[in-house]
Amino acid sequence: MSTALITWGIIFAVAVIAEIATLQLVSIWFAAGALGAFIAAAMGASTLVQWILFVWISVLLLAVTRPILRMLRVKDVLPTNADAEVGKLGIVTEPIDPGRDTGRVRIGGVNWRARTEDGSLLDKETAVRVTRIEGTTAFVRRDTPNDETETETQSF
Repeated sequence: MSTALITWGIIFAVAVIAEIATLQLVSIWFAAGALGAFIAAAMGASTLVQWILFVWISVLLLAVTRPILRMLRVKDVLPTNADAEVGKLGIVTEPIDPGRDTGRVRIGGVNWRARTEDGSLLDKETAVRVTRIEGTTAFVRRDTPNDETETETQSF
């Protein structure tokens, strides 16, 4: 077996394995180019012709498929249930104390682990507004009476 066939076979295998591992369409074009070069090598083509085919096939497939894939890509990321909590009112059910790593709030009837955005302490029964969610932790700030970001009443 010639060195060229082994080389193109290895390049093809590595590109396919990389594609399977990432599932991001990052190397499939190079796998197709390596397959074309492998076939050329099997037919006795020169090294220059093999490389030209590899580059030509890879670039051509990349140029043709990338715009199509962009159109098919999901453009709007749907918010998760946790993302829907941002901006809602809540009530502190366990005092929030960053020093002791404690704090819980109830938001829409659900208890969340809580931290304040600014690291301040908040007592039980304090009204808060959710500013962001990270994992299972709600980051909150003390709610002010003039806050108009949410007009509907929340059930605590």
